[in-house]
Amino acid sequence: MRNYLVAAVLIGAFAMPALAQETVETGGGKYYVGFDTNSKTCSVVTEMAEGMKMMGEYDSQEAAKAAMAEMEECKG
Repeated sequence: MRNYLVAAVLIGAFAMPALAQETVETGGGKYYVGFDTNSKTCSVVTEMAEGMKMMGEYDSQEAAKAAMAEMEECKG
């Protein structure tokens, strides 16, 4: 019985950091492609600053970067 308890604790100890890392990577939030109207440049942000035009909202940073690469306003 004690072996099962030790095994369960070890499994939990190794699984928890992996689950926590997934939460940190995804952030649980949204990513935006923002066009800075002053500098005429695009960037991926988590919060829209004043003077930025929102070009799109995405669930992951990778999706936002891929979409930004295809936007005409962001290619210049």
